[in-house]
Amino acid sequence: MSKRDYYEVLGVSKSASKDELKKAYRKLAIQYHPDKNPGDKAAEEKFKEAAEAYEVLSNDDKRRQYDQFGHAGMGGAGGGFSGFTDINDIFEHFGDILGGMGGRFSHFSGGFGGGGRGRGGGGASRAVRKGSNLRVKVALTLAEIVQGVEKKIKVRKKVACSTCHGNGAASAGDVQTCSHCRGSGYVIQEVNSIFGRMQQQAPCNVCGGDGKMITKKCATCHGEGVVDGEETVSVKIPAGVAEGMQMNVPGKGNAPQRGGINGDLLVLIAEEKHPELEREGNDLIHELEISIPDAVLGTTVEIPTVENPVKIKIEEGTQAGKILRLRGKGIPDVNGYGRGDLLVHIQIFIPKNISKDDRKLFETLAKSETIKPKKHTSFFDKMKDFF
Repeated sequence: MSKRDYYEVLGVSKSASKDELKKAYRKLAIQYHPDKNPGDKAAEEKFKEAAEAYEVLSNDDKRRQYDQFGHAGMGGAGGGFSGFTDINDIFEHFGDILGGMGGRFSHFSGGFGGGGRGRGGGGASRAVRKGSNLRVKVALTLAEIVQGVEKKIKVRKKVACSTCHGNGAASAGDVQTCSHCRGSGYVIQEVNSIFGRMQQQAPCNVCGGDGKMITKKCATCHGEGVVDGEETVSVKIPAGVAEGMQMNVPGKGNAPQRGGINGDLLVLIAEEKHPELEREGNDLIHELEISIPDAVLGTTVEIPTVENPVKIKIEEGTQAGKILRLRGKGIPDVNGYGRGDLLVHIQIFIPKNISKDDRKLFETLAKSETIKPKKHTSFFDKMKDFF
């Protein structure tokens, strides 16, 4: 089944502010919260759907990418955002918005919620760390934009330490279970919520939610679990992208400290200037300057395009400012909706310096009635005649 539009999911317009997005998401989260709808799979899916929509639209970069590319843009160049599959991830991300509502692993004083499920002594799965994102700019030629291109980008970033395999400890025996949270990474706190007084899990403040403590640090990474490194990333860029667009390559950003999942690589598109063509939306513009004789008598000229030059005919009596349209010679639409045109703007070259022979020729032509501009009746003169 195809995904619904994120704005439709939240019931807001495309111009909705962050406050409007937050209010709409909170309303849906309360309506479909698993603890208000125990055992209702449909409600749980709507709860996840709303969280996914809000996660994208509340992030400026992801919202810009979604507005430009739609759901396809969330896949970026290799995977993209696939939604929340674990309810606990939603509570971890948006616990502040849910106002302490907690999750299905919370113990409500009023009798809501389930018992302790999940891993560890606290009954919950630990939050997974995510590394920070990286941003790179890629400059593309018009030819690459028209055809689409695969770019190999060398990225300097944090990578998992090969000595300790990213856990930050000198050896496996130098990692111990946190005695405060008993390895769960969470502790139980009492909070006030819209449902009244309740208990909710929070990350352990002793181990930082890891559930483990390092007694002896790795000598290579000094306990961080990451070191400086680099990777060559292959990025497939679709045809039709434009200056300022951003693509997301999941998992190619920085590695997190002491285990988890990598951040993303954000690829910002830049356009290289073409010597003869200018882009305007999906159309291309070429300024063509022709001589006075060519404008009067007509001629055939060669016009540059992104692929190969083409010849076009200039009709007799062509006027300055005329626009010739070459259909389908512009930029493909990034969403696959056809291709723009190449617009040729005609300008007539007026020489500033001419020879004596040329001057005599123009003086002779100036006496001809066919050379002189015809007087046209203005709109206001026509109106005066009418009345």
